[in-house]
Amino acid sequence: MKQYLGIEFGSTRIKAVTVNEQLAAAQSGDYTWESTLDKGIWTYDLNEAVTGMKAALSSITDRENIQSMGVSGMMHGYLAFDKDWNLLVPFRTWRNTMTGQAAKELSALLDINIPQRWSIAHLYQALLNKEEHTAQIAHITTLAGWIHHMLTGKNVLGIGEASGVFPIDSTCMDYDAAKLAKADALLRAKGAKFSLREILPDVLPAGVEAGKLSKSGAALLDNMLPEGLSFVAPEGDAGTGMVATNAVAARTGNVSAGTSIFAMVVLEKSLGKPYEEIDMVCTPSGLPVAMVHCINCSSDANEWVALFGEVARLFGADPGRGELFSKLYQHSLEGDTDCGGVLVCNYLAGEHITHMNSGVPLVARKQNAGFNLANFFRAQLYASLATLKIGMEILEQEQVSIDSLMGHGGLFKTPGVAQQYLADAIGTDIYVMETAGEGGPYGMALLAGYMLKKKDGQSLEDFLTEQVFGAVKMSRLSPNAAGREGYLRYIDGFKKLLAVEKTAVDALQE
Repeated sequence: MKQYLGIEFGSTRIKAVTVNEQLAAAQSGDYTWESTLDKGIWTYDLNEAVTGMKAALSSITDRENIQSMGVSGMMHGYLAFDKDWNLLVPFRTWRNTMTGQAAKELSALLDINIPQRWSIAHLYQALLNKEEHTAQIAHITTLAGWIHHMLTGKNVLGIGEASGVFPIDSTCMDYDAAKLAKADALLRAKGAKFSLREILPDVLPAGVEAGKLSKSGAALLDNMLPEGLSFVAPEGDAGTGMVATNAVAARTGNVSAGTSIFAMVVLEKSLGKPYEEIDMVCTPSGLPVAMVHCINCSSDANEWVALFGEVARLFGADPGRGELFSKLYQHSLEGDTDCGGVLVCNYLAGEHITHMNSGVPLVARKQNAGFNLANFFRAQLYASLATLKIGMEILEQEQVSIDSLMGHGGLFKTPGVAQQYLADAIGTDIYVMETAGEGGPYGMALLAGYMLKKKDGQSLEDFLTEQVFGAVKMSRLSPNAAGREGYLRYIDGFKKLLAVEKTAVDALQE
C-alpha cells in the first residue's frame, strides 16, 4: 500500500510517521535525544541527528511503497556553513536567549518583532560579537533545512519554516524585499561580506516538489529509501503542528505543548502594531499567523515525574513511565482550582514573554497553603501553561477572533486534564483530535501526501478539511466556571512569583 513519510526532529524525539493512501496515520518509529548546554549554549550533536533519523526510519516497514516525504524540525536557531557546507560553529537552538541586542535593534529597524531565537537575530548577534566564523559564512539555515540539503542537495525551506528565519511578505510568498535591503545595510555596517539573499535558503509553499533523494542522500540513510524519492519543502514544527490539527485556515489555531509550548492563530487581518511577545509567521501555505511562543512547558514537570518514580521504586513499586504520567495528571484533578496557594515557576531556561534571560525552577507556597500531591502537581501543569496565558492576553486585547483552538503534543496525551486546564486558562473551547499524539511528523507526512494527492487548484486548507479530517473523532472541553476563576487566581500569583524568579536567576545563575 502506498505511504507518505514525515520525519521530524523534535526537541526530545526524532520521529518518523507514515500515512496511508487514505491519509490516516499508519506507522511510526522514533529515537530519543536531548540538547546539551555547552559553554552556555544549548545545542545538539548533528551526527546524532543522522543516527536518530536512521533509527526512526528503520521501524518503518514496506519503505519501497513510500511515494513522497518531507523533513521538519525545531524552528529557528542558527546553523552557519562555509561554501562547502562545513559547519562553522555548533548548532545554536531555539532555546538560547543570547541575542537580546540583535533582536532589539532588528525589531526597531524592520518594524516587526524579531524574537531572539530567529535565525536573523543569531546572525546579527554573531556580527555584533565580532565572531571569527562570520567571515566564512556562505549559508545559514535551520535544522530541517540542513537535513533536507543533506538528502536532496537543495537549499530550500518551506514558507512556514522560512518565516522563522527572516520576515516574509505573504503577498509574494518570499522574504520581504524591503526588509532584506534594510537588514543588508545594517549587517554590512557591522562587517558582513555577504548579502542575505545570497546566504538564505530559497522559499517554497506547500504542495510543490522541493527536490529528490540524491545518491549521496540515499547512502546517508544506508539506502533504506530509494534514490529519486520526491520531497516537499522542509517545514518547522509550528507549521506541521498546524497541519496535524487542521488549523491552517483563518480564525483557527492550535496549541502545541511539549518541551516548549506555543499557540498559532491564523489571522484575518494584521495586528494593530508589533508586539515583542508575538511573532508574525506563516502557515505552510503562506497565510499570516500570530505566534505566542514559550520556551518552557513540560520539562520541569517531567523531572518531577521522574523523581516520583524514584520514590515509588524506593518502596518496591516499579510503575512504568506512562503510568506515572497518567496517574499524576489524573490525580491533579482532585486539587483545588487555584492549587490551594501552591505556586510553581517552571523556568529551566529564559522566557522572552516575561523578560527572563535565564531560568531557575521554583516551588513556592503560602504559609496556609494546601500542600498536597494533587495541588502540587496541578500547580506544575498550570505553570506549564502560564507563560502562554500571559502572551495570549495580547491577542484578547487585539480582539482576535478564534473559532477553534486545537491542542496537540505530549501534554494532552492524558485525556481531559491539560485540555481542561488550557480551556480554563484561555477561556475558550479546546479541541483535541484522536491523532493529537502524532503531532508534527504526522503533519509533515500529510504535507508529503498533499503534494501528490491534491486536486487541481485545491488549497491546503480545503485538502485537509475535505480529504483528511472530515471523519476524525475529537473531544471538546469548554471552560469550567470554577476552573476559570481558579486559574485566574493562580496566574495572578504566578505573575507575582516572577519577581522572586528574577531574584533567583540573578543570585544563582553561573
